[in-house]
This record gives sequence, C-alpha cells and structure tokens, in this order.
Amino acid sequence: MTSILQTIGLQKAYQMGEVTVNALQGVDFTVEKGEFVAIMGPSGSGKSTLLHLLGGLDAPSDGEVMLGGRRLAHLSDDDITIVRRRQIGFIFQFFNLLPTLSAAENVALPLLIDGRSLDEYRLRIDELLTLVGLGDRQDHKPDQLSGGQQQRVAIARALVTDPVIVLADEPTGNLDSESGDEILRLLRRACDEKQQTIVMVTHDPKAAEYADRIVRLKDGLVETG
Repeated sequence: MTSILQTIGLQKAYQMGEVTVNALQGVDFTVEKGEFVAIMGPSGSGKSTLLHLLGGLDAPSDGEVMLGGRRLAHLSDDDITIVRRRQIGFIFQFFNLLPTLSAAENVALPLLIDGRSLDEYRLRIDELLTLVGLGDRQDHKPDQLSGGQQQRVAIARALVTDPVIVLADEPTGNLDSESGDEILRLLRRACDEKQQTIVMVTHDPKAAEYADRIVRLKDGLVETG
C-alpha cells in the first residue's frame, strides 16, 4: 500500500503562563491511501492538537508531518495554504457553512477560493450532492436544511477538490444518533467507493467502528498493546 500521511516524533508544547503543557510527546503513525482511521482518546489526550498539525493549521514544536511525501514544516506559509486548499478536505463538528450561500454554492466554495472556473466543475458538484443524497436540495440554504443535511453538504464540500486526505473533527458530535449514522455511512462509502483517505477524531466508540483502524492517544502519546 502507499503511505499518504506520516508523523515522525511529532511533538507540540503550549506555554500557559509559567506552565508548559506537552499536548503531544512524540507521536508516530502512518496512514495508507484509501484507509479510514479513527483517532480516539480521553479529553486532553491531544486528539484535536494532532488533527490541527496534520492539516497544517498549526506547526509542531518538534518532529515531522509528511503528506504525500512532502514535509509540511519545510513549506512556506503560502505553500501550506495551497496544500490545505487543494490537498486536504476538512469536516468540522459545527458544519461551518456560509448562511447566505446555497448548498451547491457552499460545496463550490473551495473551488472559488482557489480561483477555479465553476463551469468546469458543475458536473462534479452535482455528482457530489447526489452522492450525499441532496441532489434535490442544491438551491437550499443552510437554514432550510436539517443538521444532518448540513453535514452532508460539508462532506461534499470536503470532497470537491478531490483531496489527498479528509480530516474530520467529531463530524457527528452535533447530530442525533440517526443523522450521525448516516454521516458515518457516507464517510465509509467515500472510502470504499472513491478510495478516499480519511482521518477522523471521535470520542464515540460506535463511530470508530466505521473505521478500518483505531489510533488511541493518551497523555500525548499513541497507546501500544
């Protein structure tokens, strides 16, 4: 298999007044192409910190994040922005849709930000909204959609640039159990049918069952055994 993502001795420390908080203390793990990985751990274990580092949203104190063979720490701020825009899809707990845009326009947003011509991507946007079961809701704005439907729009938006990897931060945390299951089935389907690589942070053991593998964090370290 082909390694898409790798961390090597990843560390992150924060200064809280006079106290140093070691959020990550040397994390090593690899994600293969087409793999669905769940990251689990108690509150304060470093899950969200790890996801932010994987997505280039923050820089490590030490160690490396390698995405597609490129060391993120060695890239300029402009290059990191381009990597986030074109190679990483993000799914958040609170959807982060723009309320004035339709479902289709929200899906198209990463393309617009990247300066691409939407005419070339009309078919892809249609296909993705159909994939997530919202082919007949393209013109609806977020306040006309349920929470589960909004998260489906967010999934389509994360996939529209055909990213190398999708990072999902508690994607079902703001949904009821039925809607949450629908979202997890969609992510599983994207992995199985589109060979999409997914890394998902979750506190829910039921959600983690949809993944191929679980990475457990405790006190900033990957648990072994």
